Amino acid sequence: MNTTDVLVDSNILLDLLEEDPYWFEWSSTQLQKAADRCTLIINPIIYAEISVGFHRIEELEEALPLDYFQRRPIPWEAAFLAGKCFIRYRKFGGTKRSPLPDFFIGAHAAISGLTLLTRDAARYRTYFPSLKLITP
Repeated sequence: MNTTDVLVDSNILLDLLEEDPYWFEWSSTQLQKAADRCTLIINPIIYAEISVGFHRIEELEEALPLDYFQRRPIPWEAAFLAGKCFIRYRKFGGTKRSPLPDFFIGAHAAISGLTLLTRDAARYRTYFPSLKLITP
């Protein structure tokens, strides 16, 4: 892994928070490796996806400490790219009626030159083929 910043997908964080019996070890190891070399980043979409498991924002803030996860907004260019990926998704038979969170996450990483730590490689490789990924 190089020293680029790493956007941490919500599935990695959920593996840790929910202590997923299958993915916890892999996600924990990869997150620690990334933290040792890089800045870990989350964005508002990731924050929102994680928030559904918490009753109070204070609990979420404690689970995603600012000294461990840097928070960055999604650039406007990334929102545009997410929309274009959604159009492609629909052309290939996708049934969702609005852009998927993964499109915003992938576009954010792509536009900002971030590596994405995720275990959902298929969609990101399909819509963001040049994106640097850390995947199983």
